Amino acid sequence: MTFVAIMAVVFKEEPGIPNQFITSINEVHLYLKREDLLHAEISGNKFRKLKYNVQRAISENRDRLLTFGGAFSNHISATAAAGKNFNLKTVGVIRGEELGEDLKKTLRENPTLAYAAACGMEFNFVPRSDYREKTSEDFIRELRKKYGDFYLVPEGGTNSEAIRGCEEILSEEDKEFEVVCCAVGTGGTISGIINSSADKQKILGFPALKGDFLLADIDKFSRKNNRELITKYHFGGYAKIDKALVDFINEFKTAYGVALDPVYTGKMLYGIFELMRSGYFSQNTRILAIHTGGLQGIAGMNMKLKKKGLPQIDV
Repeated sequence: MTFVAIMAVVFKEEPGIPNQFITSINEVHLYLKREDLLHAEISGNKFRKLKYNVQRAISENRDRLLTFGGAFSNHISATAAAGKNFNLKTVGVIRGEELGEDLKKTLRENPTLAYAAACGMEFNFVPRSDYREKTSEDFIRELRKKYGDFYLVPEGGTNSEAIRGCEEILSEEDKEFEVVCCAVGTGGTISGIINSSADKQKILGFPALKGDFLLADIDKFSRKNNRELITKYHFGGYAKIDKALVDFINEFKTAYGVALDPVYTGKMLYGIFELMRSGYFSQNTRILAIHTGGLQGIAGMNMKLKKKGLPQIDV
């Protein structure tokens, strides 16, 4: 099978997934783009981000992908799945050296890392202080001494190849929406959406982290300024959650039949609903919210919720 044929088979998105109408509030109409349904194993925006990175790795005759992430990272899970699909070796540099002290115990307690290991990913657990140096030349040089000539995918997957993939999220029909909403982690997905959006559209980003510092990162990759960050729906920061958000996610699934992840899409839609009720949007505005996947993270989050005695997310 040729390289092009392999790419077509593995990175072929499910055809004809229509935007799902969700609800109208105060004559504002909300639709959901089901990027979570793109691929069975490489979900949502990770499909978009990895598509051209994997293509480049193969074209450069690299046989190994190396990337970075936390213990419950969607990106780690997706990279491991991509490696399995393409018969590429994968290495995950994981934040937290304590996780490697008893790997069997870690894999029993961490569904994300257990899945990545089952896909063949090798782990390098590093102290948090060292992890902060992950972009330094010295850090990368030491990794190359250990793992050879790997193809480097940055944490979260955001680079020029990822932006190229994320520019394919919006179809021509999607450009009829006045507002497009997207959760924001490293800024790659929203940058691609901004680049491919119509000039008349407003792109709203909902960061999972505190603050608006991500604007600088977004502006490195985006070519337009039709964007705004809504920074009040982070729920305390990345991977933080409370009962109100859990209840919203569960009620959303009951009402609309769609599961939401608790780190990104769940927080974004919580914010969109609140803004719709508050009159933030003009009447007859049509909103397209991007479901970026990440549902694999629900199992790990439920473990945390159980320890805190909080209700769990329906699966």
